[in-house]
Amino acid sequence: MSAVVTARGLRKAYKNKVALDSVDFEIGAGRIVGLIGPNGAGKTTALKAVLGLIPFDGELKVLGHDPRTERDALMNDVCFIADVAVLPRWIRVSEAVDFVAGVHPRFDRAKCERFIANTQLKPDLRVREMSKGMIVQLHLALVMAIDARLLVLDEPTLGLDILYRKQFYQRLLEDYFDEQKTIVITTHQVEEIEHILTDVMFIRDGKVVLDATMESLGERYVEVMVNADRADEARALRPIDERALPFGKTVMLFDGVSQPQLAAFGETRIPGLADLFVATMKGTYA
Repeated sequence: MSAVVTARGLRKAYKNKVALDSVDFEIGAGRIVGLIGPNGAGKTTALKAVLGLIPFDGELKVLGHDPRTERDALMNDVCFIADVAVLPRWIRVSEAVDFVAGVHPRFDRAKCERFIANTQLKPDLRVREMSKGMIVQLHLALVMAIDARLLVLDEPTLGLDILYRKQFYQRLLEDYFDEQKTIVITTHQVEEIEHILTDVMFIRDGKVVLDATMESLGERYVEVMVNADRADEARALRPIDERALPFGKTVMLFDGVSQPQLAAFGETRIPGLADLFVATMKGTYA
């Protein structure tokens, strides 16, 4: 698997805080990667480094380019959607399409217009007249019509209702993603992207604390619901987290303990990504 992004010793420090603490990671081609962490963990800093928007220390290659010195070449193959679409409020839909067509050599106007035709957007509609959901639809149509190899999404559905959020990710899968493209997503709505991810990275205090395929998570982590009379026996296997339930039951999360072994203590299941995230990040806000 060829790497689209390779980071070695990636570090970024601001005046009073180390945002990225000498992290190493790789993102392979044709993957959908969730970069997940609490506020201030370093997610957005990592994305800004990948996009060449900030200086940094260490080694970083994105599609074979150094973002610090080759950003113009890099941006021919990269698209970015931030949490706030930076479209001018005065611009009309048709003018936005004309602008991107004029500045990006890999923009497909016909493809963009097909996306827009499936929305409530009209050519003369100005951004200031749109709901946030409509602005995101326009932004997505503009970006998905660019034949980019890497799409970076930083909280792309922030502030949207659940219907828009589901439509966003469904269209992303159906109309944009293929084995030639790679997508990196940051979001706080972990449950909503879990089903589309191929890989996940948890970042905490500027360090990558989990970097795994979604498939391997199901093989590695197991939750078991334990009765009070067997809790001490189960704890001897060193759970990485536990939470109390009514009627004296406890849910324990294990890393690297086999499901058949844990089944002796009670009902087992593979934890959801949100449960795993909460367990990994406990103490972050202490």
